[in-house]
Amino acid sequence: MRVVIAEDAVLLREGLIGLLERFGHTVAAAVGDAPSLVEAVEEHRPDVVVTDVRMPPGFSDEGLRAALELRRARPAPAVLVLSQYVEQTYAAELLDSGGGAGVGYLLKDRVGDVREFVDALGRVAAGGTVVDPEVVRQLLRRPRDPLLRLTPREREVLALIAEGRSNASIAGALFVTEAAVAKHIAGIFTKLDLPPAADGNRRVLAVLAYLRRQ
Repeated sequence: MRVVIAEDAVLLREGLIGLLERFGHTVAAAVGDAPSLVEAVEEHRPDVVVTDVRMPPGFSDEGLRAALELRRARPAPAVLVLSQYVEQTYAAELLDSGGGAGVGYLLKDRVGDVREFVDALGRVAAGGTVVDPEVVRQLLRRPRDPLLRLTPREREVLALIAEGRSNASIAGALFVTEAAVAKHIAGIFTKLDLPPAADGNRRVLAVLAYLRRQ
C-alpha cells in the first residue's frame, strides 16, 4: 500500500513510518499539520491516509476536518483516523462519508497489537470499515436531534413559525383551523422539551432549534 501519514508528534510519526515499512508498505509522505496533509494527498494519491485529529495550527480538530475535506473529493481516499479521543462533532460524519466504505476510526491507546493495526489499515484501504468499540459507544451516547421527534406536519408548522407567522396565518397557509395549529405547536413544545415556565420564550426557542438544522 502507498500511505500518507499525518501526525504532529514526531516520535509517533517516525514510529508509524518504520512500522509500515517493516510490513512492506510505502510511506509516500509523512506530515505534521492539516494543510500539508491535503497537499500530500493531492500530490501522491495514496491508497490510504492515516491521520490524527488534533494537529497544527489550532490543535483542535484540524486533522479530522481535513479528512472530511479529502473524503468529499473524487476519487475519495481511504482514511483511518488514529487518535487519543473521540471527536464527536465530525466523527459520525466521517464514518458516514463515502457510504461508510474505506474509512476507520481507532483510538491510539486501544491499539495494542501491531499486526492488528496493520490488518485494520489494510481493510480500510480495501474499502472496508473499521471502528473502535469505544468510538461506537460514545457516538451512541450523543444527544439525539429533538427535531427528529416531530411529525411532518409539526415540521411544517415550525418552519412557518420561523417565518414569523401568527397562528392565524399558519392556519390559513395549511388550510387547517387555529385550534389544530395550537395543538401542533403544543406538540412541538413538548417534543423539544420546552417547559411551560418558558412560555414567553418557547416560540423563540423552538425557532432557534429549527434554524440550527438549516
